[in-house]
Amino acid sequence: MSESAAAAATALLDRIQAPEGAGRDIPDAATREVIGRAPVQTVADLDDAIARAGAAQPAWEALGHARRSELLLAAADAIDANAEGLAHLLSREQGKPLNGPNARFELGACSAWLRTNAGIVIEPEVLVDDETLHAELVYKAAGVVGAIGPWNWPLMISIWQIGPSLRMGNAVVVKPSEYTPLSVLAMLSVMNEVLPADVLIGVSGDREIGARLSSHPDIDKVMFTGSTATGRKIIESSAGNLARLTLELGGNDAGIVLPGTDPAAIAEDLFWGAFINTGQTCAAMKRLYVHDSIYEEVVDALAAIASTVPIGNGLDERNVLGPLQNRAQFDIVERLVADARERGARIVTGGEAATELGELFYRPTIVADIEDGAALVDEEQFGPALPVIRYSDVDEAIARANGLDVGLGASVWASDPEAARAVATRMQSGTVWINSHGGLHPMVPFGGVKSSGYGLEFGVEGLKSVAVSQVVSGPGRKG
Repeated sequence: MSESAAAAATALLDRIQAPEGAGRDIPDAATREVIGRAPVQTVADLDDAIARAGAAQPAWEALGHARRSELLLAAADAIDANAEGLAHLLSREQGKPLNGPNARFELGACSAWLRTNAGIVIEPEVLVDDETLHAELVYKAAGVVGAIGPWNWPLMISIWQIGPSLRMGNAVVVKPSEYTPLSVLAMLSVMNEVLPADVLIGVSGDREIGARLSSHPDIDKVMFTGSTATGRKIIESSAGNLARLTLELGGNDAGIVLPGTDPAAIAEDLFWGAFINTGQTCAAMKRLYVHDSIYEEVVDALAAIASTVPIGNGLDERNVLGPLQNRAQFDIVERLVADARERGARIVTGGEAATELGELFYRPTIVADIEDGAALVDEEQFGPALPVIRYSDVDEAIARANGLDVGLGASVWASDPEAARAVATRMQSGTVWINSHGGLHPMVPFGGVKSSGYGLEFGVEGLKSVAVSQVVSGPGRKG
């Protein structure tokens, strides 16, 4: 990482961090050194932010789609111009390396999603057009959107919430995760160089801020990405204001490798489907079912990659896996792998902390000879440990994959595309990938079923989800 990028990150940090002696210290995920001080705002600060956003929203909506799209493109340009500084700050705060599908990738996705949202056309939908009636369905801004983001992809997922909301004429109040507030606030400051005042406001604070945001009477829509447990609390707290909800909650994505598949051909994609962002991705593959006939070959191929993939401090350009972001998540991974070992599962590679690299590093781990019912299979590990489960009957594998009360994503791996599609249609998840896992496109809707949440993001459906519908009905051609 160049000195200029580090200096740019420092300059961005200086714009948003709390004054000396105030705020909350935020550690570097890899070294645990203090990066900076996050502002700790109050419920009164949040109330003020929502009032300002509400006052700014009508004028923002009145600009019209074309002008708002121009400003979203300008915001994307501003992110691109500051991408290296933001990536440096993100890498330190979140832990993800600069290279690979990590920090620089995340910044590229931010501007790409903004540009895509800016380019989508939402036309009125003609429902009836005859001699007696002309009826159209149109979409208008919901009002003020409360966006509550996670710590694993803090910038990209914030943009998933911010981009469509602004595009449709809403104002947005963003509450970043307490673990990764600095990089989010820095990105918002960059975007606000080109956006009108108060249409995009960040409020940094503790969980009471998130609770107030979802229950505030002047919040019209809540978007949340995070745990199922927190999602349930948001549903309860939003009952009083009847805010519309989009919830992308926990997943425990299953992959199924069908017989006849070439392990060598899929190994690399299998690995990154599970270990992207050191496994800290909602739609990463968390459990893998492999047919008896190729089980050992798949396990060996995954272990070979896991034992050699570069892991370490994210600012080292050579690394592509980093630490767990926080102690709580590290402890979950350590507990689940220890439980698997105690049950007699085979730790093929990894299975221990990499203490020589830092406090929160855990070696990429492949666990074989494990069954459903083990905590590592049934619970979402959200870290660098993949259980590989043997099966002999495809119907059995589908039933086991569908057996948990989650359904964010799933994948089917096969040499025969038609066989893969036949299995994919039987999977209970919002998205099923074939011969890949976790890839997203800004025009392809994404959302979960069962306890993985509800509501769609991305593309035309994503824009509609941050709007309110209105039917305009009048005389038909006779009139």
